[in-house]
Amino acid sequence: MINWRPKTPFFYGWLVLGMVALGAFVATSIAGVVLGGIQGFIFEDTGWSRSTIGLAAGTGVLASGLVAPFVGRLADRYGARWLIPSGTFFLGICLFSFIWVHSIWQFFLIAIVARAISQPLLIGIVPRTVAVNFFRRRRNLALALTGMFRPVSGAINIQLFALLAMAIGWRTTFQLLGIFSLLLTLPMILIIRRQPEDIGLMPDGDVSGEPESADLSTGRSRTASSPETAAEYQWTPREVFHTRSYWLIAVTTFLMVMASTGIAFNIVPYFQESAHLSSTQAVGVLSLSTSLALANLIWGYVSDRVNPRHSLLGVMIFMTGLVIFLFTIRSVYAAYVFGALWGIGNGALEVLIYMLLARYFGRGSFGSITGALRPFEAAGLGLGQIFGGLVYDLTGSYHGLFYESIVAYLLAVVFLFLAAQPARARPVPPEIPAGT
Repeated sequence: MINWRPKTPFFYGWLVLGMVALGAFVATSIAGVVLGGIQGFIFEDTGWSRSTIGLAAGTGVLASGLVAPFVGRLADRYGARWLIPSGTFFLGICLFSFIWVHSIWQFFLIAIVARAISQPLLIGIVPRTVAVNFFRRRRNLALALTGMFRPVSGAINIQLFALLAMAIGWRTTFQLLGIFSLLLTLPMILIIRRQPEDIGLMPDGDVSGEPESADLSTGRSRTASSPETAAEYQWTPREVFHTRSYWLIAVTTFLMVMASTGIAFNIVPYFQESAHLSSTQAVGVLSLSTSLALANLIWGYVSDRVNPRHSLLGVMIFMTGLVIFLFTIRSVYAAYVFGALWGIGNGALEVLIYMLLARYFGRGSFGSITGALRPFEAAGLGLGQIFGGLVYDLTGSYHGLFYESIVAYLLAVVFLFLAAQPARARPVPPEIPAGT
């Protein structure tokens, strides 16, 4: 029974990604984008300050950064089959426990543990490792999809949580999501595998031993100069960590995540106070913004034709302009325009950095190198969520947050510009599973 798997008329990797999407949905219920959108229900019920809720969310992110390097190594060594179900099981227990929360220390404890477990196992490292292991020719598309799961789930969760919280309370809403997470555990065990070779398949469903120059979908030959079709070069973690480009990418990740998270986490209260939007309108802007991660599919297509590094540079300059635009917003129409553009740009930032890493270093150690990157990402997420609330409590305005985001984006542009592709390591034939 434990080795049973459903037969599919399509490549099995797509079914695995479907299960990954369900895991991301429940994990996003405790993510910063959702907590930022629903924080009003919590502090209206409890009287806790905005900075306190932001601190809980930020600390949870930082804790996930400490866990992530270990999860990355486990993902490379053992794969996702047991890691993802473990994530849904422990997350379910945490979410269910919110029903008993009546003090700030209880909220802190559950939120921190839930985020530390769920982010690397259900949203970040392990799902991306699954995408890289199961796909090669369609790798950028698969990474775009995994990057899309969190923001789209966030958009759904914000609206769903708001409706349920008004009817049955925020604690009971978390409890229902916890039950759903627990129920997902068994199907996760039955369906998810580490890599296609474990079930007699090859990445993308290709035939074993097929020449790399042949394109199954068109029958046409492919040039060896394409990064997706040339012999893939695998890097060990030691080799990766000795490159200058990896650490420049890590610092870039920290800066751009801190800038974008600070804006996203505080955008609802900012629009309510500065643009005089109603709670429903402000949440609607955030929901629109997160749902437009659907544009990630476009970035997957673009990255097959344009170096992800060049795309990232352009997007970060664009995001800097959007933060400047925030100072001028005084109407619902302008807020929705901002939300739409912000969603498209922010979605690109979330996926292009991992497309760039896969392009530079291959799949052999993808879990380990993204796990080591997670502390930088987590630090950006945590500081972004904490900084906005503190600035508001001290100054009564979010303008200091906006200035910080502008500076962070511009510095990120500089660091990424310096992160050229490093000299490659040894090639590994595509028919030999990585790590063997």
